[in-house]
Amino acid sequence: MIEVKEVASCRQRREFLDFPNKLYKGNPCYAPALMMDERKIFRKDYHYYDTSEAVYYNAYKDGRMAGRISGILQRSSNEKWGQKRVRFTRFDVIDDFEVAKALLETVEAWARQKGMDTVCGPLGFSDLEREGLLIEGFDQMSTFEEQYNAPYYQTFIEKLGYEKEVDWTESQLRPTKDPETLEEMKKMSDFVMKRYKLHFGPAKSTKEFLKLYADDLFELLDKSYDQIYGTVPFTKGMKKLMLDNFNLIIDLDHVAVILDENNKAVCLGICFPGIAKPLQRSGGRLTPLTLLKVLHKIKHPDVIDLALIGVDPEYLNRGISVVFAYELTKMLQAPGIKYADTNLNLEDNYAILNLWKRFDRFENKRRRSYTKKIA
Repeated sequence: MIEVKEVASCRQRREFLDFPNKLYKGNPCYAPALMMDERKIFRKDYHYYDTSEAVYYNAYKDGRMAGRISGILQRSSNEKWGQKRVRFTRFDVIDDFEVAKALLETVEAWARQKGMDTVCGPLGFSDLEREGLLIEGFDQMSTFEEQYNAPYYQTFIEKLGYEKEVDWTESQLRPTKDPETLEEMKKMSDFVMKRYKLHFGPAKSTKEFLKLYADDLFELLDKSYDQIYGTVPFTKGMKKLMLDNFNLIIDLDHVAVILDENNKAVCLGICFPGIAKPLQRSGGRLTPLTLLKVLHKIKHPDVIDLALIGVDPEYLNRGISVVFAYELTKMLQAPGIKYADTNLNLEDNYAILNLWKRFDRFENKRRRSYTKKIA
C-alpha cells in the first residue's frame, strides 16, 4: 500500500530531510546538502516565501518511508517568463515506479489546484539551488552544489510523460599542458587588461572582499544571468543567504574581481573549495569534527568548484573571458589542486563551452530539466 502525506509534523520533517541520506548511504558519489540550510525550508520566514509558495510530501509504502518530493509555485519566475508553472524539486524515491508515480501525480494535482498548466523540474526556488536530474555520470562524485540520483529516476520520470526541456553538462578542467596555449592566454590577458584600463580589485580578507564588491557582484549577476534558464531576480533574502554562505567557504585565493578605471566591477568570478567529502561523512551536518575538516578543505583544497561568474554585458565581446580563464589556470596550478569542476553549464551556452577549450577538459556529467503539460 502506498500513501502520500503532506509533511506537517516534526517527525515527517525529519523523515523528509533525512531520506536521501538513508537512500544513498554508502554511495561514494552522493554528496548531501548542508542540513542547516535544508532545515530552513520549513520556516515560515524562509526568504524564498516572499515570492513563492511550496508544498512538501512524503511517500510511504507499507508504512515505511519510500520517497519525497516538493512542489514550488515560483511566482516571480512565472511573471518573468510569462508562464503558469509549478516546479518539482527534492525528488527522491526508492526503485519503485508506483511510488514515483504517486509522488509526481500528487504535485501535478497541487499544480492544477493552483491554476497552473505545466510542471517542470527538477528545479529549486532559484538557480542558486540544486537543479537538474543526473542522467549521465553516475560513477562521478557529485559536487556540494549539485545533487546525486540513481539512474532509474530518469526512466520513471519519462515513463510518466515528462519530456526534456534543457540539458546541462558538467566538466572537470585541468590546465593545458601546451606551452603555446598558456603563453597565448597570458599575452591576450595582458592585452585586454591594458587595452581597457582594467585592474584586479584588492582585498585583505573575505569580509573586506564582500564589503567592497558584494553590490557589484549582484548587479553583474542580475545582468549576465537575466535570460538564463530558470533564473529569478535577486531578493534581499537571497542576497543575505549567499553572503552568509560566502563568509563560510570563500578563500581569497579562489576569487577574482576585475575593475575598470573608475573602480567599477566589470567581471567577477568566485570558486568554492570542494567540500563534498567531509559533508558526505556527516550527512550534511556541521558537527565540530566536520567543521574542522571543511575549514581544512577551504585552506587546502584538492578540487575547486566554479560557483559564480558575472560579466558586464558591455565587456562580453572584449575578450575579458580570457582574463578569467588565465586566472583560473593559475588557481589550478596551485599545489595540491587536481582540477576544477564547472558545475552546470547549459548545453547551448557556447560562449562558456568555447572558453573551456583552453583547458584540458573532461565532460563527466549531464543533467536534465523536464517539462509536462497538465492542462
